[in-house]
Amino acid sequence: MATLLLARHGETDWNRDHRWQGHTGPLLNETGRRQAADLSAQVTDIEAIYSSDTERPHETALIVAARHRLEVEGDPRLREVNFGLWEGLTRAQINERFGGGFTKWLAGESSTPDGGEPDEAMAERVLAALADIAARHGDGRVLVVTSGGPIRAVEARLRGVDQVTARQLVLTVPNCSLVEVVIRDEVWERGGDGAGLAAPA
Repeated sequence: MATLLLARHGETDWNRDHRWQGHTGPLLNETGRRQAADLSAQVTDIEAIYSSDTERPHETALIVAARHRLEVEGDPRLREVNFGLWEGLTRAQINERFGGGFTKWLAGESSTPDGGEPDEAMAERVLAALADIAARHGDGRVLVVTSGGPIRAVEARLRGVDQVTARQLVLTVPNCSLVEVVIRDEVWERGGDGAGLAAPA
């Protein structure tokens, strides 16, 4: 039974400005680095740290790793969905430049951002990566630092819903918050006190 602590990266200026990041985006800002330091104090009894290989999760993981004297293993499968031509833009800019693209994506009329990656493909690679990590660590407890979309994909798996439904109903977790998942014999369950992502009211 492996326990995975899933953490979203710390804040960046693009988070602050509500710009979509995907595979690109800046490093953490000062708030994000403080969040990562706070996360490092919350995490206990971990034997390994994994992260997406994009800059903001990797920087977050390095800050945590320094406190726990662990190395960070990067895995590109843990990346956020590739938002393609939308990256760096706000929701309003995406809708203006791409014919209501963001609204259509959120509603499930389209699953692929312009020039980007389908949510379903992101979910497939992220869940495969997490299953591999769980198999590697047996009864261990590990931290995985990634982004909001991959954590939403895990929540979709736990709830048994598809990615369109998850986009509409599942809130993005705050920067540097934790979601605990237990994987036992390919069965995925919510760990800890059962807290995770909530649906909007």
